[in-house]
Amino acid sequence: MEAPKISKKNLKGGLIWSFKRKKLAFGIAFLKHIMMKRYQDIPAALFQLNRQRFMQKMKPNSIAIFHAADLLPRNGDCFFPFRQDSDLFYLSGLDQEEVVLVLYPNCPKGKAFEEVIFTKKTSEYIKIWEGYKYTKEDAAQTSGVSTVAWLDSMPAMLNEMILLADTIYVNGNENDRAASEVPNRNQRKALELKHQYSGHEFLRAQPILKELRMQKTEEEVKLMRAACEITNRAFRRVLQTTRPGLKEYEVEAEVMHEFIRSGASGHAYSPIIASGPAACILHYNDNNAILQDGDLMLMDFGAEYGNYAADLSRTIPVNGRFTERQKAVYEAVLRVKNEAQQLLRPGNNLTDYHQEVGHIMELELIGLGLLSQEEVAQQNPAMPAYKKYFMHGTSHHIGLDVHDLANRYVEFKEGMIFTCEPGIYIPEEGLGVRIEDDLLITANGVDNLMGQIPIEVEEIESLMNA
Repeated sequence: MEAPKISKKNLKGGLIWSFKRKKLAFGIAFLKHIMMKRYQDIPAALFQLNRQRFMQKMKPNSIAIFHAADLLPRNGDCFFPFRQDSDLFYLSGLDQEEVVLVLYPNCPKGKAFEEVIFTKKTSEYIKIWEGYKYTKEDAAQTSGVSTVAWLDSMPAMLNEMILLADTIYVNGNENDRAASEVPNRNQRKALELKHQYSGHEFLRAQPILKELRMQKTEEEVKLMRAACEITNRAFRRVLQTTRPGLKEYEVEAEVMHEFIRSGASGHAYSPIIASGPAACILHYNDNNAILQDGDLMLMDFGAEYGNYAADLSRTIPVNGRFTERQKAVYEAVLRVKNEAQQLLRPGNNLTDYHQEVGHIMELELIGLGLLSQEEVAQQNPAMPAYKKYFMHGTSHHIGLDVHDLANRYVEFKEGMIFTCEPGIYIPEEGLGVRIEDDLLITANGVDNLMGQIPIEVEEIESLMNA
């Protein structure tokens, strides 16, 4: 059969359609590429479970409203990198600004309104200047929430829902470690709601969230193991590269290199790279001194993966060999950590735990010649003698925040994850040592999420001199 003749018109149309099809395929591939997050997708079932647990604790006929974090101005027209509000992420998994989650169990409007997400409407302009933003379908798939609407429809929809409710749960920042003077988006919006709906009862969402977030699910533990494994790689890289003459920020750069290449979003908190006397400054962040031969270097850093934190402290000899005194102090701190972590068991509590760790530390400081039996016997119980050399607490909750949202006065339970980070700081010797791991409480003792990270003197020296 003779091949059909192709006119110029048909040829032109075919070429245009072929070009458009290729352009469309490229566009889809490009969007899929830029939609990729550094961390692997988290199952929506985690966020569905978190919402169910929260709603079970809400009062009858109540509504709860959660806002995404602000884009924080850095200077001029520049912004800091966006980091999602931990509570909004915990309940939705949505990792984008301008997102609102509304929960209303047994909403009179119907089941479709028990969970609603409002998100910013994207456009071609936004795609060009800012990149990908959630479609309704993507937001629903990520969160497991079936009802997704654009933010411009929120005023009317939310007003109707609020007028049906008797109680409004609002969120804020209730981490008791520090009171921020800067109100976040949740707090500002709560004040607007109270002004507009003054006849409603208002309740705090934080007490419920504290109770829920303290105990981690299997999926959360998996994410934290990933953060700890990335931190492990970074520490091993530091062991291979540290030597006298480097600057502390060069060590920090090695850590950041490994974090980024391993899929972390970066540091879970500002890293501490403190050599020599700087190791006695608890919140040292300058990281600009030169590493001196014969000094120790105290490091406190942790990767953030999928918005979950790791928190590691290690202290190593700059030249790869501990002196006898350095080794003695290091091993004293390690013994305190090993004993302290055995006290992280169900039924114990932070108050009794820290008191018992203090007694363990006293014995080690006496053994090092830093305290005497007489000083301990005559000490003020409100300010124990060991506080001269060990000023901070031993453990804190960790999860979506490095100092995770928690009630510090409840008993330890299975599923809680704590740091364990004793230290000894001797300014007169220019010597500071801290050792820290992240520990999951189980029925059979602690599961050390950082058990693969070198910690013994011999292992550290061997890796540094390999």
